[in-house]
Amino acid sequence: MPVYTYRCESCGVQFERHQSFHDAPLKTCPECRKKALKKVITPTKIIFKGSGFYATDHRSSSGSEKRESKENKKEEKKVESKTTSTESASTE
Repeated sequence: MPVYTYRCESCGVQFERHQSFHDAPLKTCPECRKKALKKVITPTKIIFKGSGFYATDHRSSSGSEKRESKENKKEEKKVESKTTSTESASTE
């Protein structure tokens, strides 16, 4: 159930209530008993959990280029190490 924040325009008291989506908004202040309650709009919280979120979701094209260049460098190092090992074996 979502939490809604209410503020009384008459006495200024502010409080939160757990309410269902289908419940009618509160109108009467619990402190001064006047019908002056208004819902307060608050920003929502976003929490990213898990190690794979950035690796699998909404990857930018620039991120894939970086990964491809890293893979190419690894392959180049493997080729260089093979050629140096064959050169050293042929000189002996």
